[in-house]
Amino acid sequence: MRLWPWSRFGRLLLVTSAGLGLAGEAVPNQDCLECHGDKELSKTNAAGQVISLYVDESRLAASAHRTNSCVSCHRQMSPEHPDDEVPAKPVDCAVCHRRRSASYGASAHGTAVKAGNRHAATCASCHGAHGVLRSTDPASLVHFTMLAVTCGQCHPEAGRAVEESVHGRLTARGGREAATCADCHPGHGVQRLKGASPVRLAAQTCGQCHASERINTMFRLPSNRLSTYFESYHGLAARAGSTRAANCASCHGAHRILPSSDPRSSIHRGHLVETCGQCHRGATERFALGKVHVDDTAKGDTGAIVNRWVRRFYVGLIVAVIGLLGLHNLLGWLKQALAAYRSEARSVLRLGRSLRVQHLVLMASFLILAATGFALKYPDSWLGWLFASNEALRRWLHRLAGVALLGVGGFHLGYVMATVEGRRLFKELLPTRQDLGDLAAYARYLAGRAPARPQFARFGYREKIEYWSVVWGTCIMGLTGLAMWFKVGVTHFVPRWVVEVALTVHFYEAILACLAIVVWHLYQVVFDPGVYPLDWAWWDGKAAAKGHQGDHAPRAPGGVGQPGVGQSK
Repeated sequence: MRLWPWSRFGRLLLVTSAGLGLAGEAVPNQDCLECHGDKELSKTNAAGQVISLYVDESRLAASAHRTNSCVSCHRQMSPEHPDDEVPAKPVDCAVCHRRRSASYGASAHGTAVKAGNRHAATCASCHGAHGVLRSTDPASLVHFTMLAVTCGQCHPEAGRAVEESVHGRLTARGGREAATCADCHPGHGVQRLKGASPVRLAAQTCGQCHASERINTMFRLPSNRLSTYFESYHGLAARAGSTRAANCASCHGAHRILPSSDPRSSIHRGHLVETCGQCHRGATERFALGKVHVDDTAKGDTGAIVNRWVRRFYVGLIVAVIGLLGLHNLLGWLKQALAAYRSEARSVLRLGRSLRVQHLVLMASFLILAATGFALKYPDSWLGWLFASNEALRRWLHRLAGVALLGVGGFHLGYVMATVEGRRLFKELLPTRQDLGDLAAYARYLAGRAPARPQFARFGYREKIEYWSVVWGTCIMGLTGLAMWFKVGVTHFVPRWVVEVALTVHFYEAILACLAIVVWHLYQVVFDPGVYPLDWAWWDGKAAAKGHQGDHAPRAPGGVGQPGVGQSK
């Protein structure tokens, strides 16, 4: 059911009720103007100030509130006024302007009013009292061309500075693209920017215009002012959390912002030493001539040209040196890995062909899932670049890899249930009390309290941890992945938030799995001194008869050389 007509009716009823004064009968505007139409009508407040109570009927008739009655705003007034001696209270604009009033209440002005500051700006201070006009009306106090004057009533120095600035001069010519008071100190939620973080000032205040391609193109401004600031020391320190790092206003000023060609500008050549010296005591002219916004692409700038070629030289040097060092180590590792592969000591068949194929499918699907999944989460990373920002390709590779993972999981389940080798494998991988003893023995060895590395069964506690982690991860990732893939169908049975929770579980389970592979599995098959440079069992199933330097030497019963999975007796 469409409810908006009723919503409008409710607002109309609210305004009508306010116009009736809620507690009594309506008071015609003309009754009020009999007194308040007198230009001499005034009162003296508690501070001894004379305040005019005159209301210009013509201005009221031309205002945005012309359809409202006086008691729409002055709701406590009754037909007996002023004989009832009930004074007019401050108008509650929230009756009609609830959201804007809430924003104002949280602003610097609103909090000052709540704190008892009688001089803080109220709604009437900016919009006027009886001659309120829409902000699009050039005569309005909050029209963009009038903001410096309006705000200058309370902030005279800032108002004059803005009018003199490059922003103010453009605004005076009718250029709406120039920043106004309300652009930097947004609307009703005005906040003090003094003491604000440099990151906020650069990215949210100045950056909203100076990072705009449209603005920069229109006024022929450099397009990289925001990015080069954040690449400078000032910007890097600000991003690291420094509140003392120079921000845009530190150099350019806050309100009286002038182009560098203007002799009055704080960034004019004649003032740079003074400007830089605010933070860098003893700054010289040569120091001050250094650029904050370093642009290596600039033409005709000696420093930029030298910097550009130095950068190119080092990029080439890094690629060449690190590439050669990496190639040297890679060839050495391959040499040792191939020697280990050809070693005659690898005589025990540890993994049969079926398990090796299952492992290869598992490994390939896992790597594809990790790459395509994190490419979606971090599209600006090298993983996003890897898929050339082709979301369709990334999505279907991820889904196909997921199907492969679930497929090999289902095949493995059948394998351990329907084959002799599979049932024996499952039995050997079941956790036992002996695993706790093995863990304790290995802990004593690592702590130096046992002279020799203990021997474990063909599948010790480390292999069991890996195996059951894969089972757990496959189930979790499979269920949550399917829930996200078929989210429309899933929401026929469960609330939508279940899918959102599935997404969270899927993401963090993926992080857990990837870290476990790097920290646990890669160490076991590559970096463990007993198997370095590589355990080739994943490729041909063979392992040395004595295992990993005694680490996996089979313990009785079974003995050294017992048949592996898939090996006939």
